[in-house]
Amino acid sequence: MSSNLHKNVVAVLLAAGVGRRLGQGDPKPKVLLEFGGRTLLARHIDALAAAGVGELVIVTGFEAAQIGRALGAIRAPFPIRLIGNPRFTEGSVVSLAAAGEVLRSGAAIVLMDGDVLYDPAMLRRMLESAAENALLVDRELEPGDEPVKLCFDETRRIVDFRKRPENPGAWHGESVGFFRFSPETARALAGRADWYSAHSPRTEYEEAIRDLMLAEPHRFDAEDVTDLAWTEIDFVEDVVKAREVVLPQLEALA
Repeated sequence: MSSNLHKNVVAVLLAAGVGRRLGQGDPKPKVLLEFGGRTLLARHIDALAAAGVGELVIVTGFEAAQIGRALGAIRAPFPIRLIGNPRFTEGSVVSLAAAGEVLRSGAAIVLMDGDVLYDPAMLRRMLESAAENALLVDRELEPGDEPVKLCFDETRRIVDFRKRPENPGAWHGESVGFFRFSPETARALAGRADWYSAHSPRTEYEEAIRDLMLAEPHRFDAEDVTDLAWTEIDFVEDVVKAREVVLPQLEALA
């Protein structure tokens, strides 16, 4: 049941990617992967509804019609809009730029990667953060260059945000791929996304966020969610982890 506590918040779900690294026999958007008989899309909608957000905007691209059909079978307590990104084979910053009108709307924005299976408590923790702009960090960082790292100095000031950070800081963890932005920061983010979309379209959207963070780090903070179950789904082994490790933890909470 929605509390409507955050009814002025608009969620933007990035769901345009092809998901080539999964090697699916029956290609579909990753948000339509099923876990425990429910798609990631349905789980996102339920979590956002429970958090009380006012609207969901989904940026689509690859097999967008499949997402439209799936939404026809889902009842949501808030309006849902689809924004198409015809350049979905380029970097994810182009999808972020496609949502520019929403980012400039004057609403507080929740930005979410679509390919994450997670404990809905993550959203509540982020929405209730005292920070102007809130991120989520997991201290149990997976090894390698794939995870996006959030790096902090001794005072918890963010000093970098990249897969391969230039400044690892005093400690770092993995970004979940969920963000809450104030209206002012969301407008600035739209401007950075537009610049990258025009000049460096193969860039991932995190780079636009990084620009704002490093320019004004005092306006950003991260909530620690190391205690909560989640996984991003990029590779076949991530699907296995989601089904065999994360899903049982989530089902135990139900």
